[in-house]
Amino acid sequence: MPSQFSQIPDSFWSLFRSRNRQIYIDALLQINEEYQYSNYYLNREICVQTLSDYFAKRKVVMEQDELEDDFDMLDPLTTRILNWLLRTQWLRKVDDYEAMTVNIVIPDYAAVFVDAFAHLAGEDEEDTQVYIQNIYSILFAFKNDPRCNISLLKTAMINTRRLNKTLQDMLHNMDRFFGSLLEQQFYGDLLREHLDGYVEEIVRKKYHILKTSDNFYLYKTDIKRWLREMRQDLPWLEQVCQRNRQLRGLEIQPDELVEQLDQIERGFDDIEHRISNMDREHTRYIRATVTRLNYLLNQEDNMKGLVIDLLNHLSETEEEQRTEDLEKIGALMNLSQMTVISGKSLYKRRGPRKDFAESLEPDTETKELSREDILNLNRMNNRYSRREIEGFVLERMRDGKLEVGQETVSTDEEFEKLVLAYDYSTRKDSPYRVKDQDVEEIDNGRFRYPGLTFEKKKRGAGND
Repeated sequence: MPSQFSQIPDSFWSLFRSRNRQIYIDALLQINEEYQYSNYYLNREICVQTLSDYFAKRKVVMEQDELEDDFDMLDPLTTRILNWLLRTQWLRKVDDYEAMTVNIVIPDYAAVFVDAFAHLAGEDEEDTQVYIQNIYSILFAFKNDPRCNISLLKTAMINTRRLNKTLQDMLHNMDRFFGSLLEQQFYGDLLREHLDGYVEEIVRKKYHILKTSDNFYLYKTDIKRWLREMRQDLPWLEQVCQRNRQLRGLEIQPDELVEQLDQIERGFDDIEHRISNMDREHTRYIRATVTRLNYLLNQEDNMKGLVIDLLNHLSETEEEQRTEDLEKIGALMNLSQMTVISGKSLYKRRGPRKDFAESLEPDTETKELSREDILNLNRMNNRYSRREIEGFVLERMRDGKLEVGQETVSTDEEFEKLVLAYDYSTRKDSPYRVKDQDVEEIDNGRFRYPGLTFEKKKRGAGND
């Protein structure tokens, strides 16, 4: 057992039995904040002033503790809190004979608990960012600084495990929001729980750090590349082992270094897996919240909401009252009909009933092309090559433009080429395009076709 446990007095644990423990914890957090600001030296007057400023904004009612007598109850609130913390040795007095003052410090064992209180209070929400930045800087130094030793690699491994533990704790604590989701019976309460609870605690403080600011993915690529390069660089691994033998007297083999590098990489794979699980849980919660909000908003307007209210009412009543309520409900509703409890009536809305005469009308069949029509279409598409079709337009252009007129088409072959040329103009690799404008129909006595305008594309230009 660690030696610090033997230093903890029995009165120290009375904080957790006290009915005023939240007041004492708040006081310790305030003193710890001022303690760090004042270079870890506080006198009694500063402690009293700090607690007075904090509790002046709050309404506090304290009960008598097991270590207090009637005279302690007469002291002011802040003095009474400070005396109790000193008596239970959460705080300790240190005499400074040179300055002729008495300082108040936080003992080592108490500092561990105060840090835990600060963590539970949410004052260190950026642990994930600190850990990934630590791993990044440690591996960079280990790879590039010739003075670094194997202890840096162990520190990077510890930070990887801490980051994994932090993410796992965040993932395990997300399920409590599902329980709170089902406890809300009113739309406004559920919306407030979602915005003040889930959005504030998870999305903005934790999920936002991992996803929105992309801290993990900002460093992940470089870290994995460094691990791969170090693992494959055998001369560099030999140098690291030789350096540790000379400076620290440690016998380390390259295989041991490679094993530690592999453990760090596996830790990063676990981190990505946990972030993926958080994404899935986040999506599930958002979907469940929207469904619950929609139900609470429309529960009195649809069949599903009314039936659920009915079932909830029957489950909450006593046996005798339930029988009486069922008789009353049965007098108003035919509960034996399957349509009352069927999934169709609860979840699906029936479409409008069709007219009987409309249902008897035969369905219109699509007219199929005849054999001659199909042969004519195939013959027309395969009769001319692409060069012939494009040449029909390009040879008739003047200054990169062809305006289709009365003389453009005079034979069946020219008419078919005009139709195919328009079809080719819609393709991306066509050398020309059809100008977008209102066209007039041209009738030259034998053929009728639109008065199109073909323009030659500029080099590098695409199709409009």
